[in-house]
Amino acid sequence: MPRGKLCVYLGAAPGVGKTYAMLAEGHSMAGRGTDVVIGFVEDYGRLPTRRMTEGLETVPRRTMTYRGASFTEMDPDAVLARHPEVALIDELAHTNIPGSRREKRWQDIEDLLGAGIDVISTVNIQHLASLNDVVEQITGVRQQETVPDDVVRRADQIEFVDMSAEALRRRMVRGNVYPQEKVDAALTHYFRSGNLTALREIALLWAADRVEEALLRYRRDHHIQQPWNTRERLLVALSGGPEGATLIRRAKRIAARGAGGEFLAIHARTGDGLAGASPQLLARQRELVEELGGSFHTVTGDDPARVILAFARKVNATQIVVGATRRSRLKELIRRGMDEALIEGSGDDIDVYVVTHAEAAHGRWLRRRTPAPAPDRTPDAPEDDIE
Repeated sequence: MPRGKLCVYLGAAPGVGKTYAMLAEGHSMAGRGTDVVIGFVEDYGRLPTRRMTEGLETVPRRTMTYRGASFTEMDPDAVLARHPEVALIDELAHTNIPGSRREKRWQDIEDLLGAGIDVISTVNIQHLASLNDVVEQITGVRQQETVPDDVVRRADQIEFVDMSAEALRRRMVRGNVYPQEKVDAALTHYFRSGNLTALREIALLWAADRVEEALLRYRRDHHIQQPWNTRERLLVALSGGPEGATLIRRAKRIAARGAGGEFLAIHARTGDGLAGASPQLLARQRELVEELGGSFHTVTGDDPARVILAFARKVNATQIVVGATRRSRLKELIRRGMDEALIEGSGDDIDVYVVTHAEAAHGRWLRRRTPAPAPDRTPDAPEDDIE
């Protein structure tokens, strides 16, 4: 039996409209003849959400007793027995009452997917496990219910439900999120404008990374080698020499000039090992890359320039930053430097910046592979560095 597909509606905060959007999609699918049921929806007393459940079949919940109190939970066995084409199941990160067949709701959903049932669910960005500490630092509230990031990343479809901080706060004031008696406390604590803006930015960046992953898979599956310049992505090539820190900081500054820009660092080893690179310097440079928000990668091959270019195209890099050669004039006459090899092999789709540094064997110069880019992509070298 084919595995079911998972669609997740992702939001930055409670009240942005994830559950409403999920139910709207359920109605749309039912209108096209799809067999859709509500496995579990929590409306929290929101009348518009409650009205959206009308007209859709709801699988009865089961009642459980825990520590003398009664709770209603989704009944996954009943959903499996009903076996719809699509089940709408709210709150992906929910923790089930002790005694349930599974500890977490996302695990129940995995069972449904394994049975061939498509599932549409919802989650807020603060419930992703990797962001738990960040959200607590921003809001002062630690989320007790989390879901592993990979569960959401593996979703076949992610729909981002967006709303500005001002619009969400207006919804709060109108009583469309919490009861009126809770509104003032919410607006002055968790739902402060700064908090909501920060959560929204985190959610947008996380969703953008997920889209980027899908793009890379598409390019790989369709054997597309030419980079698509969807965002600026700089790759700094490190030889393991003392100029590495200069190149890393330069690459970070260039990447920071464009919205969404990022940078990666790569060290190419030949088959015989480090080939003169200092392990201590490389370790310090790795730490600097990670400190500045980049990622460090090591590749091995007999032709360092070739493997660097192959990696650049694999990760959809738009620019490569490399240091000016440290070799003598005589050695340059005998064999090309790394910078020249990268320029020659980069083609028309990747810009190569050769950055001068104190350790270069001669002169101060910078060479571009392509005509001068727009100001936000021009390295911040002095005018006398460019010939």
